[in-house]
Amino acid sequence: MPAPVRILHLHSSFDLGGKEARAVRLMTAWGDRARHTIVSGVPDALGARDAIPKGIAYEIAQDPPPLTGRPSVSRYEAIARFTRRFDLVLTYNWGGIDGVMARRTFAKGAPPVVHHEDGFNADEADGLKPQRNIYRRVALPAAHALVVPSETLERIALGPWKQPRGRVHRIVNGIPTMAYAKPQQGAIPGLKRRDDEVVIGALAGLRAVKDLPMLVRAVGGLAGKVRLVIVGEGPERARIEGAAAAMGLSDRLLMPGFLPSPHRYVGLFDVLALSSLSEQFPISVVEAMAAGVPIAAPAVGDVMAMVAAENRPYIIPAHNEVFLRDALHTLVSEPELRSYIGDANQRRARAEYDEALMIRRYRDLYEGALGRPGALSG
Repeated sequence: MPAPVRILHLHSSFDLGGKEARAVRLMTAWGDRARHTIVSGVPDALGARDAIPKGIAYEIAQDPPPLTGRPSVSRYEAIARFTRRFDLVLTYNWGGIDGVMARRTFAKGAPPVVHHEDGFNADEADGLKPQRNIYRRVALPAAHALVVPSETLERIALGPWKQPRGRVHRIVNGIPTMAYAKPQQGAIPGLKRRDDEVVIGALAGLRAVKDLPMLVRAVGGLAGKVRLVIVGEGPERARIEGAAAAMGLSDRLLMPGFLPSPHRYVGLFDVLALSSLSEQFPISVVEAMAAGVPIAAPAVGDVMAMVAAENRPYIIPAHNEVFLRDALHTLVSEPELRSYIGDANQRRARAEYDEALMIRRYRDLYEGALGRPGALSG
């Protein structure tokens, strides 16, 4: 058997979110054909390593060169020197872009780089930063490819970032859709459904860009028996709990923290809700669709295009808690409508968002960058 491909992952952070979940899924797909070294731009943000299955060869880099800081030739040189021990470098989001700039600055002996852009944090939720656009224009020609999951990011890459179409690859995030068909009762600790209760769920890192206090306020304005379950962990927990207390919702809010294996529990939600300021192609939407769950969300990123046509009236046109409350009110009040929309979402997810296609496209792209057909497929 050929030697495993040595892959370096330069992440903006490695707390579990959409891009990290996808990276872990691809690591799992490559199996013993690859060995992985992971760098987090935020050194203590390593929660996603708990999702890596046993048997996958990986390590968290010890004392890597910093991925963040002012532009510095010496820092780029240190990053470039660090990357030369690997066969392929995968960089992720703005926090990993200096891995691409290092290759642009010190290309001799450098392995190929594939850069991934999955979306923006709160500091760019209201608009792109011109200086970052310029930086990307300078750095990205050094990358073998730029991967984006959404039509929105594809337009940005071809427009403000001025990347040639041949370098930009749109690969939608996929999941094993059939695994979501039957949720497991009891998979969410503390969730005991009461009679006639409707469970509104959210699956998100507890970060400012997700604006989960807005979701709490929207749910707090609903009449009837509702429960809000927010699965995830992060620095916004206290703020979310404070919003629930202010709305008198504390006894109807359940926050079990991070839970692995979302196929076990997403189908326990009656409705999935998003309140994000910025998204691109949120994997939680695909997961809920595969589980046969309707979605209520702002029309951020590709969400409107992702869901089935039957669900689109409940994707609200603006980030507004009253609009979100009204969309949730209709879905909460009409169980037959929820079932109708959920069935349509499930059909669409199985047809368009299964992970087999995603894995094949990433495998072909990475093997092309390596110049080694079959390196990741055995």
